[in-house]
Amino acid sequence: DAFLVLSFQTPLKKTKTLIAQMGITFVNAYVPSALCCPSRASILTGKYPHNHHVVNNTLEGNCSSKLWQKIQEPYTFPALLKAMCGYQTFFAGKYLNEYGAEDAGGVGHVPPGWSFWYALEKNSKYYNYTLSVNGKARRHGENYSVDYLTDVLANMSLDFLEYKSNFEPFFMMIAPPAPHSPWTPAPQYTKSFQNVSAPRNSNFNIHGKNKHWLIRQAKTPMSNSSIQFLDDAYRKRWQTLLSVDDLIEKLVKKLEVNGELDNTYIFYTSDNGFHTGQFSLPIDKRQLYEFDIKVPLLVRGPGIKPSQTNKMLVANIDLGPTILDIAGYDLNKTQMDGMSLLPLLRGDKNVTWRSDFLVEYQGEGYNGSDPTCPGLGPGVTHCFPDCVCEDSYNNTYACVRTLSASWDLQYCEFDDREVFVEVYNLTADPHQINNIAKTIDQEILEKMNYRLMMLQSCSGATCRTPGVFDPGYRFDPRLMFNNHSVRARRFSAQFL
Repeated sequence: DAFLVLSFQTPLKKTKTLIAQMGITFVNAYVPSALCCPSRASILTGKYPHNHHVVNNTLEGNCSSKLWQKIQEPYTFPALLKAMCGYQTFFAGKYLNEYGAEDAGGVGHVPPGWSFWYALEKNSKYYNYTLSVNGKARRHGENYSVDYLTDVLANMSLDFLEYKSNFEPFFMMIAPPAPHSPWTPAPQYTKSFQNVSAPRNSNFNIHGKNKHWLIRQAKTPMSNSSIQFLDDAYRKRWQTLLSVDDLIEKLVKKLEVNGELDNTYIFYTSDNGFHTGQFSLPIDKRQLYEFDIKVPLLVRGPGIKPSQTNKMLVANIDLGPTILDIAGYDLNKTQMDGMSLLPLLRGDKNVTWRSDFLVEYQGEGYNGSDPTCPGLGPGVTHCFPDCVCEDSYNNTYACVRTLSASWDLQYCEFDDREVFVEVYNLTADPHQINNIAKTIDQEILEKMNYRLMMLQSCSGATCRTPGVFDPGYRFDPRLMFNNHSVRARRFSAQFL
């Protein structure tokens, strides 16, 4: 899963040494949807959610559904790597949240593209889980030495590296759920980080004024029990990451022993961020703010100079195109929305790069009340602790996140009755406290609205056209705010 980018290197000291210091750190890496299943689908397909149609973590939201299996899985980048590039491919860990659901083929379904398949049934666990081992169910219990999932994934990965063919190139995707809830650390790490608490930035435990109603409904200030809950969660997340750090060390050492480290690319990233107390939201993701959409991205490999940082705006839709590009596959043959990072990894000069990308999410929930929180209105969901709700059926939004020489900006619209708008200038307001939608220059607002409409209907190459602050951007003022109700309806229809 994911964790705050600004602090991820503290529990991951080995990862920092073995990947970041030996390669490149992308400091502006994002996900187009801050939730596990849509984000993982974007990694696999190289597409925005409106093109792969996985909109949330439910089967109804297309998470590992039969429709996903039929329309998207045959064209994921691992499927292309195996079928078109001759790679042996290995998967171990959490795939999609509803993977293994009986209504979608159960654990007997092995997606095309994988030579070796060790996938977790359903959502994140550390003990007492079922793995699909090449389509056969294998049950695990709660004995640390044989069942702790992060270590099991490490051992399976080492076995693959030991016994794989040396006559074919290989690709591995290892997806430990850590630090996803239930945040169960390995026994040797339960006493680590005893003095650590969630960061107290300027947006911690304040009221989210001038924000969407879902943010405004959070109780401010938070209760002492909520603060203790989020601090405990933060600490346990760090503890679970120590086992991920061990996994990475074992893999790098094994590659080195095999004589393969110098010709292997290693990518380290996550599927979403996480909030712990910002705007009085105790713990979750799903929101449009930096703490939820920003993720780490570290890469080492052939041709990548050590200890680099890169400030280009990159997204997880770029991972598939990058890996296919490394494998020599013609990206023009794909339907992917992302861009290959290979020129950035190699340090090529004069690279033309994007200045914006799309963020989009369709809220979960239904038009009824949460029975555990009877005092709340209809439509809310994921209400915990103290009945602070993290999602709702109309927490459906789309944003343009822009980063250029002159602007560090986010423009967002909600698909609700008021078409609520949030705009942030992150140069002046990095913690996104002040919504400047009512005060920003009208022309910028109009251009961002137009650009958002363009990106919401983009596909493939049209997702990579010049952004608002690029010299090549073309703006037709006749389309400014042309009809919000029509645009909002189209936004909903695209997700069905």
